[in-house]
Amino acid sequence: MEPFLYLAYHSVMQVNIKLSKSILFVISLIPLVRLLWLASSDGLGANPIEFITRSTGTWTLVFLCITLAMTPMRMITGSADWIKLRRMFGLFCFFYAFLHFGIWFYLDQSLDLQAMIHDVLKRPFITMGFFSFVLLLPLALTSNQWSIRKLGRRWTLLHKLVYVIACTAITHYWWHKAGKNDLGTVAIYVVVIVGLLCLRLPVIRRWFAA
Repeated sequence: MEPFLYLAYHSVMQVNIKLSKSILFVISLIPLVRLLWLASSDGLGANPIEFITRSTGTWTLVFLCITLAMTPMRMITGSADWIKLRRMFGLFCFFYAFLHFGIWFYLDQSLDLQAMIHDVLKRPFITMGFFSFVLLLPLALTSNQWSIRKLGRRWTLLHKLVYVIACTAITHYWWHKAGKNDLGTVAIYVVVIVGLLCLRLPVIRRWFAA
């Protein structure tokens, strides 16, 4: 009887996590749907390129924070289900980062590679944003079971780049807002990211494990 109950419980939990992932997947697409709706109804404001660039950049940072929050949530709740959501949120972070980069390259730089390189080298906040996107690429490309099997322990080491990305991404945002003397919102993200990174310190982990 006990094996049957275990299998029944495991099956229910599998259904629940799949349902949760499906719901969260749809919710994660809402920012994109909103942008498309605003674009179709002429609701992007006087500077639509700036609006969609800013929006996709903000959502990249939001999904980066959500991805970083999965491990602390597992520590706090003791449930491994949070980790099962981490890959999906990480890929959404890359998805919105790709849109952010693509909009800048296509609409702002007109697909001019030379102009893009010049902008990257000239403006520090663009340099940091481009660097963050480049670091995200290998993480997105290896977010699959085949890569995990092939890379082994190197996969874990590679994906620790997310901590570097957290620092470079918030620096990109900070430098961008600093030029406009608008650091209020950035400060909130800094506190959130620093808090999420601090929760990974061994002393904090031991406290939750106790």
